[in-house]
Amino acid sequence: MFDSIYSSLVTPAQFFTMAAFALASGFLYAYLMSFRIRSTKRFFIVTALIPFVVAAVITFVNGNIGAGVAIGGAFGLIRFRSAQGSADEIAAILVAMGSGIAFGMGYVGYGVIILVALAVLFLLLSFVPLFEHKGMAADQLLRITIPESLEYNGTFDEIFAHYLKKAENAGVKTTGMGSMFRLSFKVQLKDPALEKAFIDELRTRNGNLEIALLPYTETQNQL
Repeated sequence: MFDSIYSSLVTPAQFFTMAAFALASGFLYAYLMSFRIRSTKRFFIVTALIPFVVAAVITFVNGNIGAGVAIGGAFGLIRFRSAQGSADEIAAILVAMGSGIAFGMGYVGYGVIILVALAVLFLLLSFVPLFEHKGMAADQLLRITIPESLEYNGTFDEIFAHYLKKAENAGVKTTGMGSMFRLSFKVQLKDPALEKAFIDELRTRNGNLEIALLPYTETQNQL
C-alpha cells in the first residue's frame, strides 16, 4: 500500500487506480473541510479535484525534463484574478496539491493519509482553544470622513481617550474632489458593547459624515 503502484511505464490500470484513490479521497477531504471553512460550493469542488489534477500532471511528466519544462511554462501563463483567499482556504489548497504530488508518483497510500489525516487534524485543532488569546482585544480600522474646514488634529482625542484602549494614526487623504478628508486609525475598543455610543459621539464632531469601523488587516488599510 505504501509502495508506488507505478512501474517504469505507467499502464492504464495503474493510472485509473491512482485516479480512483485521488478522486475518492479528494472528495472526502473537501467534505470534511466544509465543516470548518466558510466558502462557496465551487471552492470545495475545485479542492476535491486538485489532488487528481496535480497527480495527473506529475504522472505525465514522470521524469521527462522536456515535458516538465513545457508544463511549467503553461502554468506560468495562467493569471489568477480571484480575490485573495483566507488562511483556511490557502491551507486547504496547499494540502490538496501536496497530496496530488504523492498520488502522481504512485504513492496512493501516502496521498490518502495526507488528505484524510490532515483534514481530521484541522477539524480537531479548530475545536481546541489554542492560539486564541481571548483576553486580547481585536484591532479595528476606524475611518472618519470630515469636512475640509474642520481642524482634525486633536479633535477626536477626548472621545478616543474615553472609548479606546489605543488609537494609532494610520493616515489621512482627501476625498470628495478635495472637499473632505478621510482619517484612518488603528484602534481597540475598551468595551465592544459601547461601539454605537462611540460612533454616535464621533458623528457629533464630524458633521454626521461617513464613519466606518471595520476589522483591521494590514492589506485592508488602504486609504
